[in-house]
Amino acid sequence: MKVGVLGGTFDPVHRGHIAMAEEAKASLGLDEMLLIPAGHPMSKTTYRITPAQHRLAMLRLAVADKPHLKVSTMELERPGPTYTLDTLIELKKQYGDKAGIYFILGWDSLAQLPEWHEPGRIIEMCYLVAAPRPGFPSPGREDMEKKLPGISGKVIFMDKPQMDISASSIREMAAGGKAIDKLVPGPVAEYIKKNKLYTK
Repeated sequence: MKVGVLGGTFDPVHRGHIAMAEEAKASLGLDEMLLIPAGHPMSKTTYRITPAQHRLAMLRLAVADKPHLKVSTMELERPGPTYTLDTLIELKKQYGDKAGIYFILGWDSLAQLPEWHEPGRIIEMCYLVAAPRPGFPSPGREDMEKKLPGISGKVIFMDKPQMDISASSIREMAAGGKAIDKLVPGPVAEYIKKNKLYTK
């Protein structure tokens, strides 16, 4: 069993997230591809995160016509701070120790991994699938290995999708009344407008 995991605040979910999940599933031959919205992420402290029910609703709308992508609420249901390690432990219990977990993240996040909560245990429990992030260089295996021994053998680099989309820029555009239809799935754009999300 090969299980892909794409976590994030998804505030909002955008076409880049969906493309990343679909590319990983296809290129790695994953049996399941989970999108897991974060509950109380430790790293996102620079802005006020949209309430979970809205982020979850947008994510479900984004994958409604994509049965090969599944939404998991495990992090939303977990009290307290959200740690990647706790999610990996829960996934191993759910799918069994023999299941291969493929944790998908951007090149920028991969570079920050040594600063995460118990990064050594994270690389013991999963493979890291690094997707390109325009504007950020691909982290070198040797440099990563110096900071976190053992990581170089657990990283799989993807060369696509090359999509320069950020949730922060979408929030700014929505706040300014600009069209975001090309950046997020249609139903998500409608939901944002209907619920007046990101308006100042």
